[in-house]
Amino acid sequence: MAEGHKSEEALNGVEQAAVFLLSLGEEHAAGVMKHMGPKEVQMVGSAMATLENITTEMLDTVVGGFITAIGGQTALGIDSDLYIKNVLTNALGADKAGGVIDRILLGRNSKGLEQLKWMDPRSIADLVHLEHPQIIAIVLSYLDSDQAAETLGYLSPRLRPDVLMRVAVLEGVQPDALQELDTIMEKQLSGNSGAQTANMGGIQTAANILNFMEGSVSAELIDSVVEADETVGQKIQDKMFVFENLIDIDDRGIQGLLKEVSTDVLTLALRGAEEALKEKVFANMSKRAAEMLADDMEAAPPAKVSDVEAAQKEILVIARRLSDSGEISLGGGGGDDFV
Repeated sequence: MAEGHKSEEALNGVEQAAVFLLSLGEEHAAGVMKHMGPKEVQMVGSAMATLENITTEMLDTVVGGFITAIGGQTALGIDSDLYIKNVLTNALGADKAGGVIDRILLGRNSKGLEQLKWMDPRSIADLVHLEHPQIIAIVLSYLDSDQAAETLGYLSPRLRPDVLMRVAVLEGVQPDALQELDTIMEKQLSGNSGAQTANMGGIQTAANILNFMEGSVSAELIDSVVEADETVGQKIQDKMFVFENLIDIDDRGIQGLLKEVSTDVLTLALRGAEEALKEKVFANMSKRAAEMLADDMEAAPPAKVSDVEAAQKEILVIARRLSDSGEISLGGGGGDDFV
């Protein structure tokens, strides 16, 4: 389970970054964070706020690891673009690295669309709700999935299925068209123009957006897509990763996930889970912890389905973060009642 105090060996990558920034002092830490994206700022900032009892040994380990990682590296006399491509490909694998490389190398000067990532989803929805659905689909494809899901939720129910369908069938955007859209966003946000990669959208993007939406809204949207195009709807469903798919994670991955999840959230989330998933969770805990969790679940009062779904989505967000950082491997998958 998540704890306020950890040994230096137990720190994950985000927490190590937080410890390192805390050691730099306010001015230098702020200078580093200016170069981070919104998601990274939120993750590292949250870790900085929650870490407690940082020991000298912990700091020595983190700083020592940083020095080792950068030792001997220099950008002098090398092709920096090639260097970036090689580093990211080695770190993420060719499939994952492709989109990241495009975003960094082709969109390094982009400001218009990039600024949307720092905006509140409701504000983004207000900005684009009168645009053509295809434009909205491109914008949502550019955002991170959780931010796109919230933005889609603020659009009118009549508009959502059309936008989601366009996200799913979006196979790419010509760079000049994307730059034009970037310029439009730039003018509205008083930013600067820049080119951007056309590698956006698709079935997986649509599935990722749905994964972050409230259960009943997600189900209604996918039903509308299936009604319009059964093949596309089925492909989206096949790519969705839902709470029950956690059973496909190996034991080591489940153990890593449980370290990041609070007991209260886990107790609530498992109220709506299949017995097989509950048993897998129990099997990857100590006997005493599993017994206490089972007792807590049995003694807990009835919970709203919406609350259970919210807890499950919180765990899914953690699982996707751990998957993105390579710490675990996810399997694939396709009103206020009480449980």
